[in-house]
Amino acid sequence: MMRNKHRLPPAVSAGSMADIAFLLLIFFMVVTAIVNDRGILVRLPPLSDAPVPPVAQRNLINIKINGDGALLFEQQPLAVDQLRERIKTYLLNPEQRADLPSSPTRAVVSLQNDRATPYAAYLGVYDQIQAAYRELWEVAAQQRFQKSYEQLAVAERRSIKRALPQVISEAEPTDYR
Repeated sequence: MMRNKHRLPPAVSAGSMADIAFLLLIFFMVVTAIVNDRGILVRLPPLSDAPVPPVAQRNLINIKINGDGALLFEQQPLAVDQLRERIKTYLLNPEQRADLPSSPTRAVVSLQNDRATPYAAYLGVYDQIQAAYRELWEVAAQQRFQKSYEQLAVAERRSIKRALPQVISEAEPTDYR
């Protein structure tokens, strides 16, 4: 009886615990899917030291978003859902007005936001600008080729984009707050 009182309890080997933890770590690293955030896909112009050619004021379409997400189109307040139609009218200039772009190939959409602009407001405006161009490309594809823009060959799409190039200039954000 005396022998059992002085006996130590059996010890568990911690060496194999480290191996198991390491294997679990490797397993979860291999099977976990890493979500990549995607931003706005924009092709930037090539880097050049050449000075930027001046743009005539009539060819510049000014869009500004303040820190509260309110939109100014050519210094006038505008709702985001009206932006697409206004851009299409400005780009095409159906009445040949002297204060609107002389042709769609010379038009530049200038987008400027405040540093406090909500990201959702910025994306909403950017989406409306791109949607206006997509609609114009679709109309041009129907007129020229009697097909949807998505059904056109690469060369046909390029010819439409040459006639209606999407030129968006993003100005340095302001900091009014």
